[in-house]
Amino acid sequence: MDLRLNGKVAVVTGASRGLGFFSARSLAAEGARLAICARGEEGLEEAADELRGQGAEVLAVQCDIASGGGANVLIGAVAERYGALDVLVSNVGGNRRGRFEETTDEDWLAVIELNVLSGLRAARLAIPMMRDRGGGSIVFVSSVFGREKGGPGLSIYNTTKSALISAAGIMALELAGDGIRVNSVAPGSIRFPGGSWDRRVKADPEGMRPFVRANLPLGRFGRAEEVGDVVAFLASERASLITGACIAVDGAQGRSLV
Repeated sequence: MDLRLNGKVAVVTGASRGLGFFSARSLAAEGARLAICARGEEGLEEAADELRGQGAEVLAVQCDIASGGGANVLIGAVAERYGALDVLVSNVGGNRRGRFEETTDEDWLAVIELNVLSGLRAARLAIPMMRDRGGGSIVFVSSVFGREKGGPGLSIYNTTKSALISAAGIMALELAGDGIRVNSVAPGSIRFPGGSWDRRVKADPEGMRPFVRANLPLGRFGRAEEVGDVVAFLASERASLITGACIAVDGAQGRSLV
């Protein structure tokens, strides 16, 4: 299926590895021109080189998107290089695990900056550029634990990932008249090289088998490319009637009724 992304300008944050990299790869496979960012220069350049090796046009911008000026650096570089922006994929995220009563304001503020404000700042800057193009698509990478309880120790993660889904829904209403669609995806447990699930499986393969049996109905972890392909579809004109939605990409791991 042709997703009609050829020549579109797509920005992917946190794209040096994992879900960000595979989202960028899926977009590139459809002919999108890319801008990717990450904090680490070496990993960022390695990712950019791999994408270029697959024929993609790639602008690599080293910046801390969670900092107050990070979005300005990224979107400014995109404006200078491409003069346009059609797709924004906000992927950066992290967590500070701990019992709620033991978390601090610093813990909360740090993760809110990373998981929520980084994407919202980039979106604010992207919207005028998308409006000039007659429309666009914003995709926030949330989590299955943004849709339901994630368990003890995840109060900060749960709250911030839920916030992304909520913000996307309201943005979708506000921006519909501009032809800008806003959606979120909620990945389940995804295994990719260097990721947390990959490390756990390698450290204790026998111990992880009960987790897989109890939580993953398909009997396996998800693959990063499976998330990337959904992101590319949502970014495309083939998803032209989808806005304000949160798409679970979790192999029925989630238990939400919506």
